[in-house]
Amino acid sequence: MKQFFGMSQNGNLEEALRGLNKPQFIMLLSNSRQFEAHVKALEKHFPGVPSIGCIGMSYQIGIVENRVGVVAFLDGVSAVANVLEQVSTMPVKYIHRLEQDVQTVGASSQNTVCIDFCAGNDACVLTTIYTVLQKRGISLMGGTGDQGKVSANGQIYEDAVAYALVRNHGGRIKTYKENIYHQLGDYRFIASDTDRSNYILGSLNGKPAKQVYKSILHVTDEEILTRTFQNPFGKLNGDDTCIISIKEVKGNALACFRQVNDSDVLLLLELGDYRAIAQDTIRQICQDFPRRSAIFSVNCLFRYKLFSEHGYMQGYLQDMAALGSHAGFVGYGEHYNNRFVNQSMTCVVFE
Repeated sequence: MKQFFGMSQNGNLEEALRGLNKPQFIMLLSNSRQFEAHVKALEKHFPGVPSIGCIGMSYQIGIVENRVGVVAFLDGVSAVANVLEQVSTMPVKYIHRLEQDVQTVGASSQNTVCIDFCAGNDACVLTTIYTVLQKRGISLMGGTGDQGKVSANGQIYEDAVAYALVRNHGGRIKTYKENIYHQLGDYRFIASDTDRSNYILGSLNGKPAKQVYKSILHVTDEEILTRTFQNPFGKLNGDDTCIISIKEVKGNALACFRQVNDSDVLLLLELGDYRAIAQDTIRQICQDFPRRSAIFSVNCLFRYKLFSEHGYMQGYLQDMAALGSHAGFVGYGEHYNNRFVNQSMTCVVFE
């Protein structure tokens, strides 16, 4: 298969589509002002071609901010795109669509991936979708877009998740998740006084969450939001740790970017050697896939900000480009199978 990336720093969709012929699947990454117009124009330009879209920054060897980027797969892939609606209340109501799409594309664990763009309620959505995917061992990766809107096949939806099942006819696929944090000391907490709907973390080991965070790291209320780049929380999920970013201070509680439940076991994390970790990921991909057709990734907005502040974002994209055709978008939360994580990178590699 082949991956196409086109962009326009002027927000010109025609410019971004220049050179794209006979795509089998398209992803649109647009800006809030032009998203609806871009969705309609894309469908008019490539009627009937499966597509999903959201509002967000895209990248290849550089970042496309507040403009438009297009990622497309062609030659040797088949795909189907669709949407689950009412994700804030009842995404399972539409799960028959995904079940049918799995059959239509002839999905299998070795050669098929589910890519999703979500407008909200990510944890519930991923649990719902994964009940279908896990039956066939199909991997999922994706992320959350901005402004609560997504698109699928030329239509715009709110309170929905747009997804695509992509089958690689030329070889295997595999998904990866990269975590650039590790545990700080031996801090371990039991979460309580949580508000799942508002992502509120009230207490840690029975003490106000804000005070616990401040006393360990010796920061003020104002410094908490910038310190989360260095020291987010981590939720234990089996043998994995899912990163939880702090969004804002709410009284003595902390509002997070993902759901925390009562009795969740949390760790306090610290930033590791992210350059070395990125190189480890690249080496692992090369080991697993000596031949690579394409890599599509989602990088967290906080990783983008962290790498940019440290002067590494451009270097990171150049490092990833050494793998071959690499493109992706900057998300507001990353998806990996049934897990909704923050401050991470997820990707799918096509052989």
